[in-house]
Amino acid sequence: MLIAKDMMTTTELYEIAKLVAHYPVARAACIDVLKLVQKNRRYISDDILAEVARILGMSISELDEVATFYNLIYRQPVGETVILLCDSVTCWMMGRNKIAKSIMDNLTIKDGETTADGKYTLLPIVCLGHCDHAPAMLMGQTLVGDLDSTKINKLLPKA
Repeated sequence: MLIAKDMMTTTELYEIAKLVAHYPVARAACIDVLKLVQKNRRYISDDILAEVARILGMSISELDEVATFYNLIYRQPVGETVILLCDSVTCWMMGRNKIAKSIMDNLTIKDGETTADGKYTLLPIVCLGHCDHAPAMLMGQTLVGDLDSTKINKLLPKA
């Protein structure tokens, strides 16, 4: 049950308390707490960031600096499945831009956008460390390499 609009649930507060208990100081748990909250909500809104900062004894700006430093903490709404398309030099050399076009054509979105139905968001990522299977993407929690248009068409719906 929600405490208020865009406030954390009692379950989330309990999970945060359990997580924070494993650290010598509450603020040391900030990344893990942000990941926990994001898992439930898909992104960290300003209101939630302020509440987490209060719980951890941090200022809002301190926590926002942490949240915006890590590219896997989302501060804007994202789709149910985030597609992180690697744009390292290796992926670029192996056809990353062609893959990006295939994804954008299939989903009718541009890089950085979310589909109208809220199912997918396409974002670039500096490196996935899967260079031996470039071009690569992380689709939700699934790492997919050796991408080509055929593979994209099997993985993603056509608009």
